[in-house]
Parts: sequence; structure tokens; C-alpha cells
Amino acid sequence: MPNFTITVNNKKQTVEVDEGTPLLWVLRDSLGLTGTKYGCGEGICGACTIHVDGKAERSCILSIEDVGESSITTIEGLIENPEYPIFKKWIELEVSQCGYCQPGQIMTLAALLQQNPKPSRKEIDDAMNSVLCRCGTYQRIKQAVDELVEEES
Repeated sequence: MPNFTITVNNKKQTVEVDEGTPLLWVLRDSLGLTGTKYGCGEGICGACTIHVDGKAERSCILSIEDVGESSITTIEGLIENPEYPIFKKWIELEVSQCGYCQPGQIMTLAALLQQNPKPSRKEIDDAMNSVLCRCGTYQRIKQAVDELVEEES
């Protein structure tokens, strides 16, 4: 089995996995970073969203070879700063119900706000509608996003 060296949450990591292994399984099984969730395995639901060089990507459809020298950030990388505004807002508004989609929701929002701190309603909807919520907390998610964007203004 080949070795791959990747940068995850600002740390170089060497993993021994088969070629073609989805990054999701490298993160969860090889590195123990279980905050990134498995949902559909087809890049549709968004539960497995991570950042690759700051851009929101679906880790279930990225192979280990796809990331190369890129910098990968998982939800664990964001949570290193518990004062991160998204976390504070999520807690304040009790956004999470079952919590399964929340890493994907948060990672998607963080990438959007990093690229554009004042996104339009259409940009917000386009980004956030790409992550499915099984228990339907969409209204609380929308409220949190709207308040975060308003606070950035």
C-alpha cells in the first residue's frame, strides 16, 4: 500500500491507504477525524464538506490523490477556535437538532463567508441549499446565517 502525505488542519500527516481511497475515509478511518460525516457517498448531501485550500469540497468524492499539496481543513480544524463566530451563533440560536449535517452546514458557511463576508441572499441560498438537513432545522440555520451576515455588515 502506498503512503500519502497530506496537510490536514495545518499538520502534515502521512497515511498508508490504497490509491483511489476517498478522502472522507482517510480523514475518518486513518486520522480519526470523525467530525466529517458520511451521508450519501455521491457528493450530493454535503455532510462530508471540508475545505480544500479554503474552498468547500465534498470529501466523499475526492480521492487521496486529488488533494496533492492542498491544505485541508475539517470541522476539527475550525473548532480549535471555540470563539469562532459561527459556533457562537449556532449555540446561541440552538440551531442543531440531531447535529448530523451541522459540520457540513458550518464548513459550507465558513467557506462562503471567507470568500465573501457580505454575500447576497442568492449567494447564501445557493451555498446553503447544497447541504441537506435530515431533521429540517433549515429555519434556524437560515436565521443564524442571516444574523452572522448582518453582524459582519
